[in-house]
Amino acid sequence: MDGPNLTPPQTRVTDTDFVSQCNLASLQPHLPLAWPVSSEMPPSPKKSYRSSYVYLFQAEVTELAQVLAWQDLSDFDLLLRLVDFSGLRAVLAHHLGWQSGRGWQPFDPVSLFLVVAWQIANGWKRSQVLRNLVDERYADYARTFGFQNRVYPTEGGLRHFLTSLGCNSEAGGGSVEVEQGEGVVQVLVQELNLLLVGAVGVLRAAKLLSEQAWKEALLCPDGQLHDAASQVKCISVTESCYQPCAPALPRVCPAKEKERRGCECNELACAQVCRHATPRDSEARYVWYTGSNQSAEHPNRSTKNKDSQKEHGEGHYGYRSLPLCLADPQRRFSVTVLNDVRPANQHEDLPGAALLLQLKDRYPDLHVAAVAGDAGFGFDSFLHTVYSLGARRVVDLRAHATDRNKPLWPTRGYDDRGRPVCNYGYRLVSYGFDPQRQRHKWCCDQACLKDKEPEVRLAQVSYPPPECPYQDQTHKHGRVVDVGEHFADASTRLVRDVPVGSSAWKALYHRARNAVEGRNARLEDWELKRMPVYGLPRAKALIFLADTLDTLTTLARLVREATQADCVT
Repeated sequence: MDGPNLTPPQTRVTDTDFVSQCNLASLQPHLPLAWPVSSEMPPSPKKSYRSSYVYLFQAEVTELAQVLAWQDLSDFDLLLRLVDFSGLRAVLAHHLGWQSGRGWQPFDPVSLFLVVAWQIANGWKRSQVLRNLVDERYADYARTFGFQNRVYPTEGGLRHFLTSLGCNSEAGGGSVEVEQGEGVVQVLVQELNLLLVGAVGVLRAAKLLSEQAWKEALLCPDGQLHDAASQVKCISVTESCYQPCAPALPRVCPAKEKERRGCECNELACAQVCRHATPRDSEARYVWYTGSNQSAEHPNRSTKNKDSQKEHGEGHYGYRSLPLCLADPQRRFSVTVLNDVRPANQHEDLPGAALLLQLKDRYPDLHVAAVAGDAGFGFDSFLHTVYSLGARRVVDLRAHATDRNKPLWPTRGYDDRGRPVCNYGYRLVSYGFDPQRQRHKWCCDQACLKDKEPEVRLAQVSYPPPECPYQDQTHKHGRVVDVGEHFADASTRLVRDVPVGSSAWKALYHRARNAVEGRNARLEDWELKRMPVYGLPRAKALIFLADTLDTLTTLARLVREATQADCVT
């Protein structure tokens, strides 16, 4: 059994299946790994390009000695040798919205994909990656990407590439129905998730994911804030701030409605867009306001007494990505299977539920065993979706003021952590979760007869309560309560399929949370905590490409680990 102090790489090298199946010598007959393409995906309508990506390392993979020398390559360089990206051409052409072979001759979309991936992996700015592309020192990269005759893309070309990918991600109009209360909310589907599906397919082809991780999947969504490239001016900006108006008929200022100074919007500078808005990041929004020293003319200055203002922590103006990560407990790594990108102020529960509902189409053979998440997902819509998938709900608790009213617990039947409480104030004991019936069994074990102190001692009740009907021998375990999707009062907010705070809860929750935190840390290392591009479409495309690259570099890193471990043995 692995000790608790082993690092993830140390744990993986003790996995004999991982080392034997995933090293370069075992993968050599299957190299290069092909990018999977659905039979329903039409080929690119373009017949010729200004660049042409072709896999160039076929000769190298035929020589085992050369393959073993790949251990000294960077993750990105090793990735270029492990994967043939030719199949990605049709997928990118679809995302770019190409419908005809007529018109201009574009660059091969695979070439542009690899340039952007090269930029992300090295943390370069767009201008820097284009300078390096034409530099003779990097001529081998330009050749690998498919650029010929010293014809290279421009900054405008890369901007257009990201803009088209982001804009066409929702162009198909597909949506998912998420139940909310007694109604249904339509959540748009992000077609860029096909990139993540393809990257996960490559990873599975290399047998890097354990069978257990796929058949008993532990998933965790989590939001990461990305600051917009534009500097925030007014934190109260809304969609109306971007609608044209006449100086004689100024738009209603949302900042004034929040008792801030705001903007009069009665000048020509505000005619098309409020002068305090950010037109290049028109969909960016502000969350979690923070107080600061502001000038008298600042639009965010409150009209209330300064002494009454309070600071509320840290604010962000920008966007929020919502990766859905799959954790592999056996091999201790994770991958992003789906994602969504939205303005920063939008809630996470509805798009998170929509991602779960898309799994059956994106990954038909994936079986979800448990879904973890922080308290931001503790809403009925998300909890109901997890339950409908037959998975256990390992979502942190969303508190309510009534939870602090302990005398209310016996009346409503459960405490502040979702544990059932009997009519006399005793907590029930967990007897486990039945995955077939999707219900959790709780028993009182006749605690009142064992001199145990009740969690809530009620007035005018003598203990042990003689009127309790579950004290005789016909009730071996006392009172038995089965909790399914909701409690007897129809509340779902605190229902969990694993007892909160138990060792099983901690193992699942922390394992899942570490998975998404690792993904978020990787994007932060790549300097994507603040967007280097303007606008939601480009930010969305860049984040999806970064998540795709994260999965692919994980492939390269783990293959290297398996190869090194195999050489040692």
